[in-house]
Amino acid sequence: MKTQGKRSPHIVVLDADPAILDYVHRILADRFSVGLFTEAAELNRSLRESPTPDLLLMDWHIAENETEENALGLLAKIRASKPSLPIIMLACSAELKEVVVATRMGAADVILKPFRKSDIDLAVQQCLKESGKPPADPDIQGIPLDENTSFVRSSKRMREIESQCALVARADIPVLILGESGTGKEVAAMLIHKMSARSQRCFLKVNCAAMPADLLESELFGYEQGAFTGAVKSKPGKFEICNNGTILLDEIGEMPSALQAKLLQVLQDGSFSRLGGRSSVKVDVRVIAATNIDIKAAIAQRTFREDLYYRLNGFTLRMPPLRERTEEIPILSQHFMCKAVAQYECDPLPISPALMQALTSHLWPGNLRELENTIKRYLVLGDEQAIIDELSPLQSTASFALSAEDFGGSASLKHLVRNLKGSAESAAIARSLEGTGWNRKAAANDLQISYKALLYKIKQYNLSPPQNRQVSMGQAAGFDQAQSA
Repeated sequence: MKTQGKRSPHIVVLDADPAILDYVHRILADRFSVGLFTEAAELNRSLRESPTPDLLLMDWHIAENETEENALGLLAKIRASKPSLPIIMLACSAELKEVVVATRMGAADVILKPFRKSDIDLAVQQCLKESGKPPADPDIQGIPLDENTSFVRSSKRMREIESQCALVARADIPVLILGESGTGKEVAAMLIHKMSARSQRCFLKVNCAAMPADLLESELFGYEQGAFTGAVKSKPGKFEICNNGTILLDEIGEMPSALQAKLLQVLQDGSFSRLGGRSSVKVDVRVIAATNIDIKAAIAQRTFREDLYYRLNGFTLRMPPLRERTEEIPILSQHFMCKAVAQYECDPLPISPALMQALTSHLWPGNLRELENTIKRYLVLGDEQAIIDELSPLQSTASFALSAEDFGGSASLKHLVRNLKGSAESAAIARSLEGTGWNRKAAANDLQISYKALLYKIKQYNLSPPQNRQVSMGQAAGFDQAQSA
């Protein structure tokens, strides 16, 4: 039932197929005013003579003959005359390069046919929300990838990534996924596999930084009997096991140079030799690579082959850090809470406005992985204030007092960023404890955190009094009580 006094958002749909128009109309008509068009000329006339609609859904293949303008031409004309009109493209076999151009020209989203009701609902909801005309929000669900993993998206940036994944999934070309650690590169790779023609085949992940060169080569390409000491029988590698499927080469930037040449051969002709083998093995594997390093800098430093980069870079996907999509933190927090509740078989805990404020204000250097671990810790500890205190920045002067020695002798930016938060907290807490003679209640007041949070931090960072003033935890607690009295 529509609220009186409020105009329903007006959505127009352009598609030459009456069945598509009827299906979209049935999805939207109960909540919106919907206009349907089968010809581009008819739509152009309506846009000139009628008030600007709130959203346009436009078929990619509305103009198929040479006498009519193509979709990009029509999109350019509409964008020029109605620059504020959000446009969603409906595509079934669009060329990847053209879709990228369409996105750059201002298309808000791309939905691939055949689409589901949820695809239309989510895209429309997001576009209207961003234009200031949000409908009643449907429940935003993640796309399940396996029993433990889902691709959760609600921001415009992540919906664009979902559309890119759907497009590149059909193209069956190598994909390079870039982004900071913990941003969800593996989840994006799983989504591409799930939406591809290989979805019923094997998906394997290999961490290229987790093992030395010799072991990594045998892991990827297998070995023959007698290839090395201990090779008592032949063993296939991941590429053979994953034939007709998808393999994710995580941390590809850490792959040794000697193996990069062998991987290049696999990408070129799908063939390789097992370690110690003489014959060639032929496979059909879709390769997705991921890394958190600056790949261009690695090429300049000659630690990564330029020709391999161009082979892997059939399409590049950049995963944004969590600090650039903080609007998703409430949804992600609830998702991780549900996931942890199922894992630990316990009741969920509420996320109060104060805790949500702390979650959305935090910079999340560890991205999604850090957020998930924080929600798990909250569920296990059951102490909301401890989590809020943990997320709140301590005295900023503590970070400036740290030297390279505080970070294990390394002053590299990557290393400093990775260790800054923990080292700053540890140093600040130790300094406050020393200043109060290890009176933990006084130190908690100085640090403006709860007493329970301080106890947790002392245990977390393994802090203890100097040898000449060693006291037990029980003595320290008694000392705190005596001081407070």
